Amino acid sequence: MSRKLVLAVLLSLSLLVIAAPVLAQAEGGQAAKAVEKGQWLLITSGFAMAVAAAGCGYAQSRALTAACEGVSRNPGASDTIRIFTFLGLAFIEFLALLTFVVIMLLLYV
Repeated sequence: MSRKLVLAVLLSLSLLVIAAPVLAQAEGGQAAKAVEKGQWLLITSGFAMAVAAAGCGYAQSRALTAACEGVSRNPGASDTIRIFTFLGLAFIEFLALLTFVVIMLLLYV
């Protein structure tokens, strides 16, 4: 396995272990009264949008890097590369907008 995959798995497992005591609380405890279901939706929506924005930013930077490298290697194909770069950036940005729309649907419907 690659080092990134191992790191991601270990991070996920450690977060689950840390969150286990929260899930073990009794019904009607003080923590259960303080946090309602709607508040959890707001918290997870914020995290979802942050992850979507970070992923889209990373993907856009990789796409532009590849496009600049392609143009530097073959300047004659710059028009074709530009068209596909804009198309790819639009699809990548659509993922963040789709996440935003789903969050809004969950919050207001």
